[in-house]
Amino acid sequence: MEQREIEQFLNGQKRAVEETLSRYMARLRGPETLRRAMAYSLEAGGKRIRPLLLLATVQALGKDPALGLPVAAAVEMIHTYSLIHDDLPSMDNDDLRRGKPTNHKVFGEAMAILAGDALLTYAFQLIAEIDDDRISPPVRLQLIEQLAQAAGPEGMVAGQVADMEGEGKTLSLAELEYIHRHKTGKMLQYSVRAGALIGGASTEQQRELEAFADHLGLAFQIRDDILDIEGAEEKIGKRVGSDRDNNKATYPALLTLAGAKQTLRVHIEEAQRHLRQAKVNGAALAYICELVAARDH
Repeated sequence: MEQREIEQFLNGQKRAVEETLSRYMARLRGPETLRRAMAYSLEAGGKRIRPLLLLATVQALGKDPALGLPVAAAVEMIHTYSLIHDDLPSMDNDDLRRGKPTNHKVFGEAMAILAGDALLTYAFQLIAEIDDDRISPPVRLQLIEQLAQAAGPEGMVAGQVADMEGEGKTLSLAELEYIHRHKTGKMLQYSVRAGALIGGASTEQQRELEAFADHLGLAFQIRDDILDIEGAEEKIGKRVGSDRDNNKATYPALLTLAGAKQTLRVHIEEAQRHLRQAKVNGAALAYICELVAARDH
């Protein structure tokens, strides 16, 4: 695929994800205030990196990406719930997200918590309801089980706890990597793993794709840390310097800004190496790699 074709493919998949999210939100029959609070954050934009990774992995294995849309929507709902909760006064206490007031600034803390809870639980419902013979019940069960592991107390939540407990402390590089492998990396890795399951990857392909996603997850967070220093608030859509203000350990703080940039490139190169070894049609996944390395928001 040429770059123009890749960009068209990814833009088309992003539109498909957003249409799917809107459709799932429109069918909800719960309290209207809750639905509006959920939709406010879910439809506020964003890069949609996780669903795009999932759909691009399905495509890389020669299957129809539309097969992965319910799971892609579920992943984005869980990601959005985590952002709503991260922004709360008891967590990172942020006023802006994606250039808009954070959920609790608009709907209040209690409704923001409930909106996050609702997105988290609704995500599992979407996968359980998949009615497509091409995704067998055992695969659906694996998708649910692995999503719970990636998002839960051994995954994303573990990383969030380690991140909070590390505030104001001097962490080692290994401790920092633990935080980011869990807080950010586990859900990125799940996105690729889910795409591999849906796409019917071999055991060897699954192993290489997981290694690809592991390095990509660390690269994503390193770039995030760099943007917290030299990013533009109007582009990244949130306050710059919040990591420093919250006394969080970051890659630039441990490695210097130049060292963080070098480590970012190493992880991108390792991700691309594992992608090549997976022997899939990985042009779109390789392009996402470069987007992560160069993103300014």
